[in-house]
Amino acid sequence: MGKMRTGLDRIRREMLPGCRIGLLSHYAAVNSGYISALDVLAAIPEIDIQILFGPQHGFRGETQDNMIEWEGYIHPQYGIPVCSLYGRNRKPAPEMLGGLDCLVVDLQDVGTRYYTYIYTMAYCMRACSSARVPVVVLDRPNPLGISIIEGMPLRKGYESFVGLYPIPVRHGLTVGELALLFARLDSLPRPEVIQMDGWDGEGIPDDYQWVYPSPNMPTEETALVYPGMCLLEATNLSEGRGTTRPFSVFGAPWIDGVELCSRLNGTIFLEGAVLRPHAFIPTFNKHAREMCYGAEIHVLDRSKFRPLRTGLGILLESFRYSRTGWNDPPYEYEFRKMPVDILSGGSQVREAVNESDADKLIELACGDPASHSGLTSDILLYEREFCS
Repeated sequence: MGKMRTGLDRIRREMLPGCRIGLLSHYAAVNSGYISALDVLAAIPEIDIQILFGPQHGFRGETQDNMIEWEGYIHPQYGIPVCSLYGRNRKPAPEMLGGLDCLVVDLQDVGTRYYTYIYTMAYCMRACSSARVPVVVLDRPNPLGISIIEGMPLRKGYESFVGLYPIPVRHGLTVGELALLFARLDSLPRPEVIQMDGWDGEGIPDDYQWVYPSPNMPTEETALVYPGMCLLEATNLSEGRGTTRPFSVFGAPWIDGVELCSRLNGTIFLEGAVLRPHAFIPTFNKHAREMCYGAEIHVLDRSKFRPLRTGLGILLESFRYSRTGWNDPPYEYEFRKMPVDILSGGSQVREAVNESDADKLIELACGDPASHSGLTSDILLYEREFCS
């Protein structure tokens, strides 16, 4: 198999339905030469980029902490509007799409249901449908691969900006496939997807131009642990924000890291990985400038490691300490439901942790390959067989 090419590497003028385009993207969307999607498209003869849209963390990735809104501006090089879709608006207003021949989408996802970029895409697709503007998605690899799925689908009634559709936590889909699925579930026009070629579906190729897609997703290894460790955002535990290893390190001032590691290492929760006791002082976010005790996750075998199961085990053991608790709303524009419930897609995880029910948590961590295959059978662009 030759060198992998993303949708951005393959894009040509004739693939776009017109010259006047909008672009939903961010700084992590680059081609094989580390040239941004904006610069690649701007260099194509006859293409006229009229407006830019950016997701959470900004078009340039400038907002470091979580849930920080940003304001739009005029792009200093191209002199066109850069519109924030993580602030007063989370979908384009009709006038923003006026006169466009199409909206091009190029976003690096991380393969987990919570990651908000895919819902910014979904909102844009809905707005484009109303404005009769076609959508073209430039596809990119899922860093977690496209075979393994984890977790139960989102339950009806728990939809939010960290989960809008009934997909598992680790969904095993690319951005392009998600766009096709969202269009079908929302009864929208089917977007055009510029597929990758030369990709075997097994995560990020060695020669892929990985640019961290958000400030606290610095490495591919961070993306690997994220399906489980993001759940700590819904607690008063530090998920490592404010350190150089977010989501890989975790803890709190009251946790006994040595004890916690001894209780989890060697169990099914840590299959394919090991916890090492660790202490750290976050520079911002939870417990800023306080000494925290906990652990760092070291993945030993990607094929056996299941990050959601590991995260649920960490919650189980961390809640044995009386000071550990769930955060109340608001969280990601949800003001009523518990943050852990909208992240996990229902109340079951919270209830199982509160009841110290290890067996239930292991059950909740498993995916349902047959159900997911049925949901996605008509939108898959790359060959694979789902497993859990």
